[in-house]
Amino acid sequence: MYTELKSYQIIIALLKEYGIRKCVLSAGSRNLPFVHSVEEDPWFECYSVVDERSAGYFALGLAQQAGEPVVISCTSSTATCNYWPPVAEAFYQNVPLVVLTSDRDPAKLGQLEDQMIDQVGMYDRHVRKSVNLPIVRDDGDFRHCWRLVNEALLELDHHGGGPVQVNVPSRWYSTSFTTSELPKVRRIARVEHESPDAEWLARAARLRSCSRVLVACGQGQPTDGLKEALGEFFGRFNSAIAVEYMSNALVEGAVNTSVCFDSRYVTPKKFAEFAPEIVISYGGNIMQGLKEMLRGSKSGVEHWLIDEGGVVCDAFGCITTVFECSPEFFFRRMSDLAGEKASNDLAYHDAIAAYAASVVHPDFGWGNIYAIKNVVERVPSGSVLHLSINDSIRITNFFELQPDIRVFANIGTHGIDGCMSSLMGQSQATEGLAFLVTGDLAFFYDMNSLRIRHVGPNVRILLCNNHGGEEFYYNGIWQNASSDLHTAARHNAVAGPWAGSCGFKYLRADDKASFEAALPEFMAEESDRPVLLECFSEMSEDSKDIYDFYDLSRPHDAVSDATRAAKDIVKKTIGKETAVKIAGKFGVKLG
Repeated sequence: MYTELKSYQIIIALLKEYGIRKCVLSAGSRNLPFVHSVEEDPWFECYSVVDERSAGYFALGLAQQAGEPVVISCTSSTATCNYWPPVAEAFYQNVPLVVLTSDRDPAKLGQLEDQMIDQVGMYDRHVRKSVNLPIVRDDGDFRHCWRLVNEALLELDHHGGGPVQVNVPSRWYSTSFTTSELPKVRRIARVEHESPDAEWLARAARLRSCSRVLVACGQGQPTDGLKEALGEFFGRFNSAIAVEYMSNALVEGAVNTSVCFDSRYVTPKKFAEFAPEIVISYGGNIMQGLKEMLRGSKSGVEHWLIDEGGVVCDAFGCITTVFECSPEFFFRRMSDLAGEKASNDLAYHDAIAAYAASVVHPDFGWGNIYAIKNVVERVPSGSVLHLSINDSIRITNFFELQPDIRVFANIGTHGIDGCMSSLMGQSQATEGLAFLVTGDLAFFYDMNSLRIRHVGPNVRILLCNNHGGEEFYYNGIWQNASSDLHTAARHNAVAGPWAGSCGFKYLRADDKASFEAALPEFMAEESDRPVLLECFSEMSEDSKDIYDFYDLSRPHDAVSDATRAAKDIVKKTIGKETAVKIAGKFGVKLG
């Protein structure tokens, strides 16, 4: 029987998955749940050494002679400090030790709790990896704990290997051993350049057996070699390539799925028709909609991550394998191993492409969608296009860009600061035009960048000024236009005077007519100075336009239409604001 503590259950199950049997145990109250669980399990080989310092060195020698990782486990406080000398020795000799330090409730740190010190990361640079586990209360905590333990165990033999620390907090002394079966957990595999051919061949065979392989291209600036390798991979396997503009990977087989796989457009039931057997990802941040849909998928998707550093990033909640290599190497290697007769039957690609093509673009009224559409569709080939976060990215992906446009966005951190300054830097490294699409909060946050002396005449800034943070309306945080001074940062600021004083040509649009009048001058490839076009609209209306777009585009069935009609009746009967509040209490969203 095993301990009731989920964190230790996960550790024990993963130790088995990694084939780690040997445990050197030092008696204590906090690690009793682990100690008794493994000493009762005949799979483990247990050694009892009371003095932790001696236990650590004992484990060091055991691991060296046996040629395999060894676990050391102790209670909390100074017991963990006694591991320091042997852990340091193991680090410099690259000896794989799993250092399990038991801990107390993190909320009691510094509160005069008995036998409690700060153990998080305590071995500093003398371990290959240090993780602090969550106290497992729900499924999210369980998966977080599973990932962290995997991350630690993967480092035992990574690039020379060495000791790793797993700190295990618990809220109470546990002496309950009522669990008869360990949870089903999976070992995350890591495949490297130098991994045996058999490992690569096995993965290629797995891909050949699939009818649905989705390549999710993250943010980046892919080389021509990577684009060529992607195209070759697409031709060899039954795959589709999901892109958005920040991935800059518009290659054969690529489909911009950022709209059709957004949770506001596609239902989980509909997405199940397109859910892959394997999703392969590389690059930086990936479209939120696809992440949400894959995280919610019930179809057992495998996630293969390509990361040159071999870092574990469980973006979709289903990671199984990390490939420590460049994306170009991965796609070329898999294509080489596919066999000459391997080819894509295109069924999966064609289904996704047809669904993406079904998105309907209505005639938009005046607002930021209209302004963004009529700018980004006209950005000439060879230009740079920088998108500030959220709306600029979301709306731009509604529409089709000209070829050979390099798209950037500061979505590594996803903050509103610095997008304009970044555009200024990008404009200095291109001979073409450099466009920025930004909202007012991001613009005024970074307005000092307009006075950078290196701003050239190739800069074009489209400023969508709808008097505040539309995102707070769009994501449902706020729905009251009459009282949003603090919640949505409503303002009446105008960029014109500042832009003019910084040497910009300033254009203003308040409606379609004034926008169309200003557009030719804004888009002109020749100008004696940088140009800023400020378009004024209302954030609550702009948010509604996006919802209307999704609503008009989304395929409807009788049930969804009836549900939508019922929601409309409720809102009309008791008022939208009251309906939204009541629905929120029951976890229902009224758009």
